[in-house]
Amino acid sequence: MSAAAPRGIALLGATGSIGRSALSVVESFPDRFRVVSMAAGSNLEALLPAIAAFRPRVVSVKGREDAERLRAEFPGLLVGHGERGLLDVVTQPDAEVVLGGIVGAVGLKPAYEAVRLGKTLALANKEALVVAGEALTAAARASGAAILPVDSEHCALHQALRCGAAGEVERLVLTASGGPFRSRPIETFAAVTVADALAHPTWKMGPKITIDSATMMNKGLEVIEARWLFDTPAQRIGVVIHPQSIVHSMVEYVDGSVIAQMSPNDMRFPILYALTWPERVPTPLARLDLTALGRLEFFPLDATRYPAVPLAYAALAAGGTAPAVLNAANEVAVAAFLEGRIPYPALVETVARVLSSHTVSAAPSVDEALLADAWAREEATAILAARAGARTKAAAPA
Repeated sequence: MSAAAPRGIALLGATGSIGRSALSVVESFPDRFRVVSMAAGSNLEALLPAIAAFRPRVVSVKGREDAERLRAEFPGLLVGHGERGLLDVVTQPDAEVVLGGIVGAVGLKPAYEAVRLGKTLALANKEALVVAGEALTAAARASGAAILPVDSEHCALHQALRCGAAGEVERLVLTASGGPFRSRPIETFAAVTVADALAHPTWKMGPKITIDSATMMNKGLEVIEARWLFDTPAQRIGVVIHPQSIVHSMVEYVDGSVIAQMSPNDMRFPILYALTWPERVPTPLARLDLTALGRLEFFPLDATRYPAVPLAYAALAAGGTAPAVLNAANEVAVAAFLEGRIPYPALVETVARVLSSHTVSAAPSVDEALLADAWAREEATAILAARAGARTKAAAPA
């Protein structure tokens, strides 16, 4: 492969944590990869040097004004914005691999377009499979596209599943660090601050994903993602708490063997795996020092401490549009928490209320899933507005 032309990469989310790690991988392997196109939100200060360094042909940003600034800064660069711009990034003919690092449901349409065109989709955006997993995987089967997980947990499962046949698998086990509140008394959760929730003990991620790691909603979303990635029913997908975040996930086989994948806490490992699959290549990344680990601990999931996980299982059992509603309501609730508008316990409470008021539609298309997503956002916004109104009324003098 090294003698062949570098593999073209379309990078969605170039300025986020996944995007920065992906660019680091590309920089380490210039003979293997080149960035054909990239998309980012509104962080131009991070995007400008990335464009200068990697010289993509097409770039997309969130807003029109930022797009105009890029055209002025880089004459000859093809610049788009919004949803259309994301699709332009994905559909470049020489982009063989689309790396989906955008957070949230906004990543669904470009992911769907990638697999519809038969491109390899290296997916860090778990929400795409949560919102429309059935439609996305059906499109990949129809086109022959591969969906390769970039989430460390699903990348671990992907590797461990190479050790046996599908019929030999007993269950998949996702590991979770437990976040910053694994041992904090539950009765103090109402006093949790944004800074508390953003203090993840093992990973450095963007704010939305970090909050999801605190509530463990991210693990619930990962259960739904695993169901579609590996065509495995929910009752054969488990979650255990593993504070060290060294064992990224495990596969238990029918003979009792458990195959675990371990590596340092560095997202460049799963990104490199997805970009080079089915090969493995030598890497300059730091190796795992087994003698320095000390001990590896595993604990059962406490559903009282982490109610988001059973809520996600319930959405998966309900099927259809329920996972899309779960995800959309969570995105709205997380934004409200980060803005200081709701207390920490209201995060999962809001999602549960929205989900309970939803009438599920079966087997949604991408467009139908996005309609459910839009409904859930409106419903969550209304619930939060009513909550704020009630608090204002209660605080008013008699």
